[in-house]
Amino acid sequence: MKAVLVREVGTFQIVDIPKPQPGPGEVLVEVGVAGLCRTDLKIIEVGHRDLVLPRIPAEEVVGIICETGSGVPRDLLGRRVYIYPGTSCGRCPPCQKGAGNLCVSMQIMGFHRDGGFAEYVTAPLESLIEIPDDTPFEDAVFAEPLSCCLNGLEQAGLRDGESITIWGGGPAGTLLKRAAEALRLHPTVVEPDDRRRVLVEGRSQVPETCFDVAIVAVGSEIAYREALEHLGPRGRLVVFSGLAPEVESQSINLNQLHYREQTIVGAYGCSYRHGQEAMQWIADGRIEVSDLVSHRFSLDQLEEALGLVKRREGMKILLYPSANK
Repeated sequence: MKAVLVREVGTFQIVDIPKPQPGPGEVLVEVGVAGLCRTDLKIIEVGHRDLVLPRIPAEEVVGIICETGSGVPRDLLGRRVYIYPGTSCGRCPPCQKGAGNLCVSMQIMGFHRDGGFAEYVTAPLESLIEIPDDTPFEDAVFAEPLSCCLNGLEQAGLRDGESITIWGGGPAGTLLKRAAEALRLHPTVVEPDDRRRVLVEGRSQVPETCFDVAIVAVGSEIAYREALEHLGPRGRLVVFSGLAPEVESQSINLNQLHYREQTIVGAYGCSYRHGQEAMQWIADGRIEVSDLVSHRFSLDQLEEALGLVKRREGMKILLYPSANK
């Protein structure tokens, strides 16, 4: 099969390798669509804390089950599935608290095991979420980024009537805004880029008023400073996007947090239950995603696609690994 392989950080190759075989409790999925995100760009260009090389990237993956391993019912063949990218033990303290994404033995597709920038990918049975028959692959592939947004909103502890401001009008920021609206909130998005600001109906500048929740969905230390400066009493800052190592340590006025009773909380990835919820929201039309697709490429065009992500010149970019079959 054709696949994207990262052998060392800073480069990748398009290779022909043997099609993987599903092990016990696994299925083989023919990849229909794989989403490309800034995390994939980070994995390829600078690496990632959780990356184990060599690796086939991509954690936003949907497709059709075409083979089953031992112990897996044969009637799953032909099922359309979204692959939740993580596997957790279900027993450690984070898992017991409903935070499977923070499992001490978490294994993530595209990081610890091979991902979906390939014609086929194996997946454990417990990672599968079925896609409703009337939901297109191009919509279903948004389940992974939407899951992360639902986790971020959950960490924010939103309450009725609270004000929320989101930094970043890219795919994640737009999904956060739409998910907040689905929860009957009225979010404001700060996005300086004219092209993205139009789609998200955002603002170029931070509102002068204070707000209850700030979610930073862009890797910018300036955005984090602005968010803290405008956070109101008992406000919550959600650290949704990570920062580059050279700027990851930021000074914080602890007296501000003390006197205003503010909270800073992290949000990393998503749990399986977020994936189930996200798929339901997409399937029942609670949140619109199809208009966010800006580009479609084959695996051979990955270099061009990565350039668009790096320059922030698109929204959601989709890859079709079987396009040239």
